[in-house]
Amino acid sequence: MTSPGPWPLTAERDDGGVLRVGGVAMTELARSHGTPLWVVDEADLRERCRRYRDGFPGVEVAYASKAWCTIGVLQVVDQEGLLIDVVSGGELHTALVAGVDPANIVLHGNNKSLDELDRALEVGVGRIVVDSFEELERLEKLAADRDTVATVWLRITPGIDAHTHDYVRTGHDDSKFGFTLSLGLADRAVITARDLAHVDVVGIHAHIGSQIFGTDPFVANAEVALDLLARWRDELGITLTELNLGGGMGIRYTHEDHPVEVARYGEAVLRAVDDRCARLDLPRPRLVVEPGRAIVGPSTLTLYEVGTIKVLPGLRTYVSVDGGMSDNIRPALYDAQHEVALANRSGADEPISTTVVGKHCESGDLVREHAALPSDVAVGDLLAVAATGAYTESMASNYNRLPRPAAVLVRDGEVRTIIRRETLDDLVARDVPLP
Repeated sequence: MTSPGPWPLTAERDDGGVLRVGGVAMTELARSHGTPLWVVDEADLRERCRRYRDGFPGVEVAYASKAWCTIGVLQVVDQEGLLIDVVSGGELHTALVAGVDPANIVLHGNNKSLDELDRALEVGVGRIVVDSFEELERLEKLAADRDTVATVWLRITPGIDAHTHDYVRTGHDDSKFGFTLSLGLADRAVITARDLAHVDVVGIHAHIGSQIFGTDPFVANAEVALDLLARWRDELGITLTELNLGGGMGIRYTHEDHPVEVARYGEAVLRAVDDRCARLDLPRPRLVVEPGRAIVGPSTLTLYEVGTIKVLPGLRTYVSVDGGMSDNIRPALYDAQHEVALANRSGADEPISTTVVGKHCESGDLVREHAALPSDVAVGDLLAVAATGAYTESMASNYNRLPRPAAVLVRDGEVRTIIRRETLDDLVARDVPLP
């Protein structure tokens, strides 16, 4: 195994066939930190932040922290100069505890509570992305009570189908997010906001979905958004100077995935922006892009231990590990595929097709169907699952009362814990026994 591919940038096998990341052997991590374990390649995480900055010159990059919002990850991303996008009071609190300057925080969410909005105004987040008419009213009242002005972007639903999984499509007309452009809601929103004394709309936000391969949907999104800004200028006399084009670029979960390189993505979008601005006689707005998965997803692998092997002659071989859908719901939720490999050795035999499953009482508890593992895979082997940095820890649960895993950051042979493993006492800490 060598990177590139779906594995972290520093992933390699030593002479004994043991997988190493950040100069640390997975066998060593399993002994010292246990399994399941999220292993984050710090060099990979930082490099992907830099690729976005370099691939989008003159553009601000915001990390969509819903992909993985934990203090250590946010600290690394903040150190690399990215803004932090949050979608709840909990994510906002995490960013603040991580030491992120509130001015560098963007607050999203289709149903923000009064408390969440008030907290954002209290600490002074840089931008609030308004998603509804009710939110405009709430912000006006809250900001008036604080004698301040909320600086906002209006989230626009641009009517672009990114042809991805239904659950991660957000730009088509029938979406819970934003003001639908084709129904005239975006126009009504900007007119409504114009008359508010304590809400200052400075731009728009348009995001079309996630795990998108190819640049055409992103180019179309930019063109629709710029056309809207020009029309509002010409028809309504409203000039907005900021445009957040969202994120959504796909990553490699397996060797069969072929996403676009960030540099090509940036070049295509910025060329389209400049061409459209010239055609519309529109100064280029302050641009923001908002990757999440593409920053943190490839940086991380999950380490499991094999506990049971069940061979059904003529049918399949089940390989059961000590985690599963409680630490990675994506295969069950999205039919997602992740690359799987032995981590403690290379494997002497020819690969066979196996079904890697978790330990939960659920038939849909899959890690990977048709995983190519050596036929001598055995109880006690370690398995590594690639590209598990995004939407695994952030959607982890205690299903079947499994404690959630630990997470470590590795670099140049150094290991730092960024999430401690949950204990059995943690599982019952919130329970209130009956008298």
